[in-house]
Amino acid sequence: MGRKRLRLAIYAGAAVLAAGGGAIAAVAGTNDGGTLTATFSKDSDWGTGYQAKFTIKNAGSTAVSGWELDFGLPASAKLGSFWDASVKAEGGVAKAEDRGYNASIPAGGSTEFGFIVAGSGDPTSCTVNGADCSSGGGTTPPPAEDPTTPPAEEPTPPADDPTTPPATPAGGDVLVAPYVDMGLLSNGSATLAQLADSGNVNSFSLAFVTGAGCKASWFGAFDPRQKQFADQIDGIRAAGGDVKVSFGGATGVELAQACTDVKALQAEYQAVVSAYNLKYIDLDIEGAASADAASIARRSTALAALQKANPGLKISLTLPVLPEGLTGDGLNVVRSAKDAGVDVDLVNIMAMDYGRAGQDYGNLAIQAVRSTKDQIKQVYGNSDAAAFQMVGVTPMLGQNDDNGRFAQDDARDLIAFANQNHVGMVSFWEVNRDKNACTGALFQCTNVAQSPFEFSKIFAGFTG
Repeated sequence: MGRKRLRLAIYAGAAVLAAGGGAIAAVAGTNDGGTLTATFSKDSDWGTGYQAKFTIKNAGSTAVSGWELDFGLPASAKLGSFWDASVKAEGGVAKAEDRGYNASIPAGGSTEFGFIVAGSGDPTSCTVNGADCSSGGGTTPPPAEDPTTPPAEEPTPPADDPTTPPATPAGGDVLVAPYVDMGLLSNGSATLAQLADSGNVNSFSLAFVTGAGCKASWFGAFDPRQKQFADQIDGIRAAGGDVKVSFGGATGVELAQACTDVKALQAEYQAVVSAYNLKYIDLDIEGAASADAASIARRSTALAALQKANPGLKISLTLPVLPEGLTGDGLNVVRSAKDAGVDVDLVNIMAMDYGRAGQDYGNLAIQAVRSTKDQIKQVYGNSDAAAFQMVGVTPMLGQNDDNGRFAQDDARDLIAFANQNHVGMVSFWEVNRDKNACTGALFQCTNVAQSPFEFSKIFAGFTG
């Protein structure tokens, strides 16, 4: 989304190398002098289940490389989905191992992993690398629950595979779906569940899948077929939300440009849809890709076939915009998709980087929504209400690349307008910037005075 993505991609690449190159595989064994402790805590409890986490802390003077945490659950509690650990559940005991990127815990440092439980009952036992979880001075696990407590109705079955979707709930809508640069999460700095809890949102647009040759790739680092981040996605769905996977972006090779064969392109889209059991995908088409007629035609044909093979799959097109509406190139992308038979769910506009620093970027975003609505009416021949429902809007928080400024009052104005006119979706670039709430490089900071997740909480007020 604009020039900012170049700096972001460089940073994300460095994070991936650090996580992948420096990680040491999990080593089961003793607790290195008893320096590791583990603390259980609940994030939320809804009576028939709960979301919780273990925080593993290294209280020693040297780093610990590799960890395994084993914990027991009463018969009334069944383990569901989990994230930031590989977990096997058998005979009432769950064995959680590090994921490689979070294997090394420095002296004084900590890491954590989360999980969903159906039913009731806290862990009854806990060991980390073979030693009691409290041996280094941490919190002792809670006492065992009464084994006669009846189980909850239809509990989620134990998770034998971290990529198995939870049985219930099946996921929700994506009315509020801010973008998350998954490269910034690949080093274990946060999880989708943590971002959701902190910002009061439960759905995200995950950026970006690009092309490594004619193969889908998470930002040139991971093959989606290996289901990277699947455990985190399962956690979001278990909490009632869902995700879009976004293909494209401003850096890397756009997949429709890399794949010159329509069937091969469709197969790569399908591989990602199948890997994550997706109901929503997003095509972020910008830069040279938005003006490449050949790849636009291939993409439209492949998406139409993909949708036919996956009934109900919702497709959004994320495109550059000016206050006056979509650029000519962006409008051509929409027309191409329509003509190819794609049932476009949303035209999501990148309401940012207008080159009009000094003007009110909240008002400009609202103007861009109105203008795009009018263009959609012309292309589809639908009503104002129906056209508004086809518009998604994605501003860039805080300072834009062009030195324009989208502040908290702008966000409030935009959300009030979006609610009044029932637009299809609101989003923003990008959650990690909102979390950091800092001044500095734009790939990680908004450069406006704010509290962490302040923008997320404003956007969470959109009701559709």
